[in-house]
Amino acid sequence: MPSYTPPLRDMQFVLHEVFHVADEFKAMPTHADTDVDTINAVIEEAGKFASEITFPLNISGDEEGCVLDKSTHEVKAPKGFKEAYAQFIESGWPALSCSPEFGGQGLPYVLNQCLYEMLNAANQAWTMYPGLSHGAYEALQAHGTDAQKKTYLPKLTTGEWTGTMCLTEAHCGTDLGMLRTKAEPQADGTYKITGNKIFISAGEHDMVENIIHLVLARLPDAPKGSKGISLFAVPKFNVNADGSLGSRNPIYCGGLEHKMGIHGNATAQIVIDGAIGTMVGEPNKGLAAMFVMMNAARLGVGNQSLGLTEVAYQNALAYAKDRVQMRSLTGVKAKEKEADPIIVHPDVRKMLLTAKAYAEGGRALQVFCTLLLDKEHHHPDEKVRKDSGELVALLTPIVKAFITDNGYIATNACMQVFGGHGFIKEWGMEQFVRDNRINMIYEGTNTIQSLDLLGRKVLGNNGATLKKFGKLVGALVAEEGVNEKMSEFITPIAMLGDQLTKFTTEVGFKGFQNPDEVGAAAVDYLRVAGHFVFGYLFARMAQVALREIAAGNADPFYVGKLQTARFYFAKLFPETATLMRTARAGSKVLMDTDAALA
Repeated sequence: MPSYTPPLRDMQFVLHEVFHVADEFKAMPTHADTDVDTINAVIEEAGKFASEITFPLNISGDEEGCVLDKSTHEVKAPKGFKEAYAQFIESGWPALSCSPEFGGQGLPYVLNQCLYEMLNAANQAWTMYPGLSHGAYEALQAHGTDAQKKTYLPKLTTGEWTGTMCLTEAHCGTDLGMLRTKAEPQADGTYKITGNKIFISAGEHDMVENIIHLVLARLPDAPKGSKGISLFAVPKFNVNADGSLGSRNPIYCGGLEHKMGIHGNATAQIVIDGAIGTMVGEPNKGLAAMFVMMNAARLGVGNQSLGLTEVAYQNALAYAKDRVQMRSLTGVKAKEKEADPIIVHPDVRKMLLTAKAYAEGGRALQVFCTLLLDKEHHHPDEKVRKDSGELVALLTPIVKAFITDNGYIATNACMQVFGGHGFIKEWGMEQFVRDNRINMIYEGTNTIQSLDLLGRKVLGNNGATLKKFGKLVGALVAEEGVNEKMSEFITPIAMLGDQLTKFTTEVGFKGFQNPDEVGAAAVDYLRVAGHFVFGYLFARMAQVALREIAAGNADPFYVGKLQTARFYFAKLFPETATLMRTARAGSKVLMDTDAALA
């Protein structure tokens, strides 16, 4: 059986020693009272909930799955899920970073991110039920009418109701411009919505009394394509004027998907048979409103793989220390045993360190992004808000794609550490691999994220936002450029910064002549950019560790952090050279292949 220990020490290191979040909050009136003690207390309690309440349900939930009653269209979640969710509500966790205006606690997004990292590590399938509700909350808060906010946000805040995002249809996934779901205006200002959606996570379940579906649909006179999409709030049960639940809305589960992983989450086929909904935002501008939820979901999906990377690493490390097999190539290490623990073998260490580096880099990036979100929403300086928002937009596809790609690499490596036992269900490792695999696909495949990064976020504004991030790197290089002890971390990111500028210009020029060049380079480009971001963050973490060691701090944590950073720069960061070379191979070797693909 696997185990999970919340990574509180590393979280506290990133929060307090690298980013000094409590000091950052002092500049935001909304969060000025959120101090170090408050932050630590919250994440400690969050860790307890994740490890003690939801983690024990992970394997059983995977084995049992969800059950649909086809006669009633009701879905029953795995045993223990509903009770754990009731405890989640009772403890106030859904309201952590929601606005006090709607009954929330108003704490920073950063703390919510830490909570959800641990929940995802403990049980990704369970965590998706409350996790999607946060995106629905944010979309309605940003674009909902006063009546919609009054009706839905208090219950979404407490977690008494959950939310979904209903985008995908059987004939169209990412290409939402092809969707066919219809919305017909009614005399009372509501809309009657008809259509079918698939792959709707947490689309139906028995853990709450009402589910608020955010549904993309077309008005009768809507223009074709993505410019003709509107967004609607469609509750499972209609809500009366006094807030009580009314009639059952004809939006229901027609089937559950049979999936590779996340079996404990109800991935539903949703039938919408003349359900009543209200419009969110303006007509034919539904994607703008839905993108609030989609961007929140993309950051959340990166967090899912971060959690799975961490829990897989913890279990692989424990196994490698305990499992004995063969002797070390440099001589016997455990004389009292008939063989040495496998952690003495170089390649086992490589697999473990790969997972550890990708977990710690991912954690730093998630905290960095959510701190930027806090600044975007709550900083009094307009320029800080604007710059923070632009950086979050740039980094969102990297969070989604780079962290989930790395999660795939890491969970597979950790399963490999177990050898044959990794393939056996009872150890839990194969579930981490299966659960993680969806994260590279949904909320926009990682190829879509790569196209978004390169085409829209970088080339779309001639690299202006990328240059803003480059200035952060440049400031660190200027600060530590003459520090010999930092050179092994500073030199690589300084060199890659120069290479990335030239690389971006080259891809942009080729893409101007032939758009397929952008498509051919995008996936490689995102990983190069991801390493540039991780390199910057690891350099900052190494900077802190070196200063602590120089000051006489004997905590082995700092030595371990330096060793992890050195491994990252020596063994993982150099991937960028290969990626830039393969990207420069261009589109011809992909597109001029009709005979090969006949």
